[in-house]
Amino acid sequence: MILRQALAARNKRRMALVKICGIKDEAAFDAVVEAGADYVGLNFFAASPRYVTPARAAELSTRHAGGPRRVGLFVAPGLAEVAAVLDQVRLDVLQVYGGDLEIAALRARFGLPVWQGLGVETEADFPAADAVADGFVVEARPPAGATRPGGNAVAADWGLLAGFPPARFWLLAGGLTPETVAAGLRRTGAAGADVSSGVETAPGVKSPKLIARFVSAARGVLHVEHPPA
Repeated sequence: MILRQALAARNKRRMALVKICGIKDEAAFDAVVEAGADYVGLNFFAASPRYVTPARAAELSTRHAGGPRRVGLFVAPGLAEVAAVLDQVRLDVLQVYGGDLEIAALRARFGLPVWQGLGVETEADFPAADAVADGFVVEARPPAGATRPGGNAVAADWGLLAGFPPARFWLLAGGLTPETVAAGLRRTGAAGADVSSGVETAPGVKSPKLIARFVSAARGVLHVEHPPA
């Protein structure tokens, strides 16, 4: 019995998942594929230095028929905005900074998994048990004066996030680098990590070497599996 329990526990542990977000050029896209990341993020928020047009995203995505799942990032989008993107580029997941009503409408309209971008400062910011999102990308709340609801390179409180609802699929984000990602994943127990600025040499300029190092560092961490949508 003890052996069976130990084997069952081992089989529920998997390598951490990795999402590289804010990809906007060929070298970065190719690096994400070569490194073996699970998700590539395409940012459709015009105020971000990592913004890509739908047409540009389609050009990049067609470089590799397979590879990472495509995640489209949107901020408080309307249905028409998302539809216009999907008319040009296939996405596997929608990552949205918005509320439950927006998320529910997107799921109903497009039939895609929707992850909620979530800024957390206290336990009061944790999602409710009946939250409609299929998963979460969790980071610190944006600092005062921030022009973006996420992606501000601010490290979250890992101690706080160690208590994030365990039955939910979620990715740790916020200020992660190749040097810190393993510690963050071990401390929080997140299913994986999401990075953008931590693998850049300048805002929006990805480093293939840093991408490879980040994926390698995260892959060395095991976690209790909560399957993504």
